Formats: sequence, structure tokens, C-alpha cells
Amino acid sequence: MNLEKTPQNNRVRSLLSHSESPGRNRQIIVPASPYLERLGYGTGVSVYLMERTAKHGGYNSPWAVKKVAKRFANKENQDFSKRLLKEADILRELKHPNIIGFRTITKAVDGTWCLAMEKAEHSLMDLIEERLDTDQGPFLPEEIRCVGFDIAKALNYLHTDQLLMHGDIKSANVLIFGKFALAKLCDFGVALKLKDTDGETVPNSYYIGTEAWTAPEIIGVDVVEEEVVVTNKADIFSYGLTIWEMLSLSLPHSDLLDMTEMSDISSSSDETGNEEIYREALGSRPPLPNLPYEPDYKNAVTVFIAATEEDPSRRPQAAELITMWMQ
Repeated sequence: MNLEKTPQNNRVRSLLSHSESPGRNRQIIVPASPYLERLGYGTGVSVYLMERTAKHGGYNSPWAVKKVAKRFANKENQDFSKRLLKEADILRELKHPNIIGFRTITKAVDGTWCLAMEKAEHSLMDLIEERLDTDQGPFLPEEIRCVGFDIAKALNYLHTDQLLMHGDIKSANVLIFGKFALAKLCDFGVALKLKDTDGETVPNSYYIGTEAWTAPEIIGVDVVEEEVVVTNKADIFSYGLTIWEMLSLSLPHSDLLDMTEMSDISSSSDETGNEEIYREALGSRPPLPNLPYEPDYKNAVTVFIAATEEDPSRRPQAAELITMWMQ
């Protein structure tokens, strides 16, 4: 964000600076949304760039600030604020090179909760859209390997060391540093606790996830009412579809909702049919696209196939995925 030297913008610069408070906690003042550049958004939240003014000639790296939309922050509707606070509690305890770094949790000047995190150059979803728009074809095998290998290491740390299931693996929640020098996992607002390293979630856990990436054992099921056992293998299925995104440059099964070939006077029954076909495909393995230099993509395809097995018991654990990428 470029701020010229005007009285108003000098005030904004002062808001972007931070002061050290006694002990290890820092009091950060986050400006209201109009003074920040938006980097992305999700349901009930937006992510903003927060530049920080350095003290004494030093350098402060920029932060990514996830902020609850003001209309969702009132007393009657606090679900998104609670989710952000839960995410902050989880993220501050996670220390791993492939998980986004926690910075602080605070309130903006408008009273909404904000979670400040390490800033990455790109989200994988944005890079997929950019590659699709420029007609570049699938990501290079080494780029897919970077994402697959790094996110597998993050999942192994979560599932084994922290007994956590991420619960929402997808390209939007994978962040890329440099030119695929490093990939990190973000967004822990719907993470679930695991009972043990066998991978079962604790009783009465409620899986939220994102529909198109959800595993078949969860699709269309109320996991609380029907007492379905949710395991960390649901993360593995979603991980496999994220690898598929890099091969296909598409969201899972989105081609089944493509209405571009239909006329403007299409009947509602046609639209309903399209929706039904899409929903029937949810939780299944989408077909592989045509790939150039197919032998170069063998490893990525092998991981994708293994991770998206319909039977959860046949999917590899995260530690096994790490080994697969090393072959």
C-alpha cells in the first residue's frame, strides 16, 4: 500500500506502527478496513495487507491480517469471531516451517477481531487462476512436488505431533513463498481435535470443510446425528484433490456446473439436472486431465490416486505421502 505524505495518511502510518508492551505481548493497532489493501476473502472474513512502520531505522515485515467483517461481529452473530479466536488459539501453538506463522490476535479500531499472520507472496488458488487465465497448462512437476511434499509434512506434524485435523485442505488454504521455494498451510478455523495418532476425531466433532473437497465418507452425512467416525484420512482426500487442482487448473467437479454451452433460455429443469449431476459427483475422484510429458507427472498422479481412494483405510497417512514424494 503506497501512502503519500498527507496529514490523513500520516495518521494512517501512525496507526500501522506498533508499540511494545510489558512482557512478551504486543499491543497492535489495526486500522479500519478502508485503510488496508484487501488480499483475499472468505465467508465472514477478509484478509488484508498490513504494512508496519519500523522503529529506529529497522525493518518490520508486512503482515496478513484476517479480519471479521463488521456485519458479522455483532453480539447476535458472533460465530465468525469465535472461529477466528479459536484459530488464533490453535495457530499460536503450532511451530512448523510449513505452517503459516502466528503474529498476534487483537481488535481493529472499529472493534472487530483481527488475526495477524506471516504474509506470503501468493495463495495457490490465485496462482491457479493466473495460470488458467494465461493458458499456461498444468503446473510444472517440480512445482507440484514442492506443494505436495511441504503440505504432507505440515499434515504429518498436525496429525501426529499435535493431534489435529485441519478440516479444510484446498488450494485457497495453501500459501506459496517465492517461486515455489516453500509452501505453507493456513486457515485453522475449522480444525478438529484427534483422539490419538490412529486419526479418529474426538466424540461429537462437527466437520465443516468445503463441499467440493470433502471426502466421500462425509458427503451428505450429519456426522453428529449419524455417529459417523471422522478420521484424519478426510484431510488426505482433500489433499489429493488439491494436487489435482494443480494438474487440471480447475476446482473439483466444477466442469459439471458449466452452463456456458446452454442457451439464455435454458429451462430450470436443465439447471436442476446440472446441479444434481454435480452433487452426485461430490466425494468422488475426478478424472485426470491430459498432461504434457506424462512421465514427468507420474509421481504427482500416483499421489493423487492414492490419496483419493474411496475407502479411507486405503489412503496413505501423511508420513507415507512424504515418502512417496521422495521416490
